[in-house]
Amino acid sequence: MKHTDNVWPMYVSLKKVESQVGRWASVRWEVDQFIPATMPAPEGASLILLELYRDQRGSYRINLDMDNSMLYIVCDELEDGTWVPAAISADQNVSAGCLESDTPVLNILMPAAIACWIEAFITRHGEVEISAHRRKHVNRRKNEGPSANRTGRMQ
Repeated sequence: MKHTDNVWPMYVSLKKVESQVGRWASVRWEVDQFIPATMPAPEGASLILLELYRDQRGSYRINLDMDNSMLYIVCDELEDGTWVPAAISADQNVSAGCLESDTPVLNILMPAAIACWIEAFITRHGEVEISAHRRKHVNRRKNEGPSANRTGRMQ
């Protein structure tokens, strides 16, 4: 299966890691394999689409500008406690929303090839103005706002 301008199919498998914390047994889930669907499917892997949306370009840009860009794997938790990968996103707002609703999310470092693909998506559809709600008066990309006035005089 090939990827397109806005969809990249991936095989994702998870592994259960059990450890001892003091006297208590602890269980956590980790990403075992994360590979493009152009490769053969690993045993037990789920085919998940990494899909990009034009209205999330600002979030993708923020993610790409971070030192460690991440991908977020949203999981379904079965009745027996098993996690199953359900979705992949490069938007940290999607991840935050899932975590707020007690939906399990795993994060992994974004592979360079995916970062380039997302960068091309943003370039193709245009940059989005990024502004924090509390600082709408500041536009760092245009070097405007109170902190850009170095002379101390109001203009």
